[in-house]
Amino acid sequence: MTVGAVDCGTNSIRLLIAEPGEDGRLRDVHREMRIVRLGQGVDATGEFAPEALARTESALSDYADLMREHGVRKVRMVATSAARDAGNRDEFFAMTARLLGSVSPGAVAEVITGTEEAELSFRGAVGELDAGAAPFIVVDLGGGSTELVLGDSEVTASYSADIGCVRIKERCLHTDPPTAAEIGAARAVVRERLAEALAVVPVEGAHTWVGVAGTFTTLAALAHRLPVYDPAAIHLSRTAFGDLLPVCAQLIAMSGEQRLALGPMHEGRADVIPGGAIIVEELARVLAERAGLSELVVSEHDILDGIALSIA
Repeated sequence: MTVGAVDCGTNSIRLLIAEPGEDGRLRDVHREMRIVRLGQGVDATGEFAPEALARTESALSDYADLMREHGVRKVRMVATSAARDAGNRDEFFAMTARLLGSVSPGAVAEVITGTEEAELSFRGAVGELDAGAAPFIVVDLGGGSTELVLGDSEVTASYSADIGCVRIKERCLHTDPPTAAEIGAARAVVRERLAEALAVVPVEGAHTWVGVAGTFTTLAALAHRLPVYDPAAIHLSRTAFGDLLPVCAQLIAMSGEQRLALGPMHEGRADVIPGGAIIVEELARVLAERAGLSELVVSEHDILDGIALSIA
C-alpha cells in the first residue's frame, strides 16, 4: 500500500510518498520540502500569522494533489512545535482536515508530544545505521524545538528542548549579521535549555551522534564543500568537529546576503541558520566533553520516515 507522510514543523512542511519494496523496506516514490515558516511570530504573539497559514495551505494543497496522483491510500500528518504553541490552532486544523480528507477520508493532522516526536525521529534516523555504532544520540534540530534522543534499537531517554533555529533568531538574533551581544544572549538561552535536556538524557554513554533536519544537512554540505546541495552525498556522511565548527562560526558571522550566496543554502534557511549553528556548536562542545565524540553523522532520514513507517 502506498502511504503518504507529512511533517509540518515550525519552519518547513515536508512530504514523503513511499511504498514497500521487495526487501520489505519502504521505497521513496516522492520526497519534497518547502519552507513555509508556519511558526512565524508564534513565540512572540502566541498565534499563527495569517500569511503563514496561507503559505502552509498552499503547500499542503499541492501535496494533497501529489498524493492523489500517486494513489496514496493512507496518510498521516504530524504537526510539532508551532502547532503545540499557537492559540488559533483550530483554524490550522480545519484547513488540514479539509485537504487531507481529500486524500484519505477522515484523515486529520495530529499534534504530537515531544516524546512522540523524539521516537519517530529516532526510528527514521537510525534505520540504516550499523547496530555496532550504538548507543546513538539523535538530535532533531527544528525551527521551534530540538529533540535529543538516546537509544540503541529502542529509545532509552529523550527530551524536547524549547530551542530551534527560528525561535533563537526571533528571540535573540535581530541584527544582520548578529552582534556579539546578540550571539552571547542566544548562547546563554541555548545552554540553559540544553542543561535541562542533559539532566534527562545521559549523553555520556553515546557512541555516535546523528543529526537530522535542515540545519545539520546544510552544515554538512558546506563542510564537505559541495557546490550545490546533494542529498545522496549528504546521507550518512561523517563530518569531523574540526570541519564542522568553522562552518558554524562562519555562518554566524556572515550577513544574510552572504549566506544566501552559498550553493547548498536553501533560500528559506539563510536568515535562521545562525540560530541553528549556535545550537550545533553548543551540542558539539557538550558531546566532546561528556562522551568523547569528535564527529557528526548526518542522516537524510528522520521523523518523516518514522511517520511513514508507522502507517506502512
